[in-house]
Amino acid sequence: MIDDEDLSEEERAAAAAWEAMANEGGDDDASGPVSNRVLDQDEIDSLLGIAGGGDGGKERPSGIQAILNSALVSYERLPMLEIVFDRLVRMLSTSLRNFTSDNVEVSLDNITAIRFGDYLNSIPLPAMLGVFKAEEWDNFGLLMVDSSLTYSIVDVLLGGRRGTAAMRIEGRPYTTIERNLVERLINVVLNDLTSTFDPLSPVTFRFERLETNPRFAAIARPANAAVLARLRVDMEDRGGRMELLLPYATLEPVRELLLQMFMGEKFGRDSIWETHLSGELWQTDVQISAVLDEFSTSLGNVLEWKPGTKLDLECTPQSMVELRCGEVQLFRGHMGRRGGHIAVKIQDRLMK
Repeated sequence: MIDDEDLSEEERAAAAAWEAMANEGGDDDASGPVSNRVLDQDEIDSLLGIAGGGDGGKERPSGIQAILNSALVSYERLPMLEIVFDRLVRMLSTSLRNFTSDNVEVSLDNITAIRFGDYLNSIPLPAMLGVFKAEEWDNFGLLMVDSSLTYSIVDVLLGGRRGTAAMRIEGRPYTTIERNLVERLINVVLNDLTSTFDPLSPVTFRFERLETNPRFAAIARPANAAVLARLRVDMEDRGGRMELLLPYATLEPVRELLLQMFMGEKFGRDSIWETHLSGELWQTDVQISAVLDEFSTSLGNVLEWKPGTKLDLECTPQSMVELRCGEVQLFRGHMGRRGGHIAVKIQDRLMK
């Protein structure tokens, strides 16, 4: 047993603190220094992320709920996909002008990663949901056209007067004419989307069906991740919003291509530069060597060579001569004479 006098001042202070922690629980029959403190209801709610208060305002999640929701922003960034959407905006501006014969401006609001189930719950109704399939990737995507853009397209295509807001009747389903016109709009968008992916990976986006109820447009599991691009379409005093949603499972076949950094306007390819480079290469002067014969010898023999030393080559006037460019074997032929110059008549092609 260690006497208290043998302990240092720091050890006595640590022992006193330990004894104080052991006595915090009162006079309970505890076998060791265990704290009996119990969490109150507010602390439990904060840990579980349950919002308190009755003000009805939305609060940011905390605790375990915040940890679960943090997966919303943990998906990897796809730099090349942002370039695809930028090209889509430029192409759509031209295509929709030709489609509506009106001055149309398309802008990209943002690109975010979201869970598919959360997106279906956030769709403002009424809206039209176009389900399309990526043929080569064997998966689906979603294109949402909100009611404002729907009525604006109908108004423009059917000759509505400018300066008047699109009339919106609440509570009624979309008519057949409205559905057909929106389907034509979706086909225009999908054609441009196909063209934007062509330099990266050939793919065909084919329209499948048109839905007005988000429950019938479930193309992925609610917890699956997806990329959401919000597009704004303005036609002078009319317009609306489109949202293009591509699940990560749909983009998986081209994930490696989408991860690469953007290099040039044409996804790393510049046809003008390629044409110029190939044209200059055809006009480049290269040095070609005609090899009559070759043999191996030791370095010692080479050092003994003097002016007048003769090297015996095992070749005859009928032997084949090999033409090389550096270390690359190009052709093989017979040596002769033409117009006072030594020439080689090519017999075989060695390069592959």
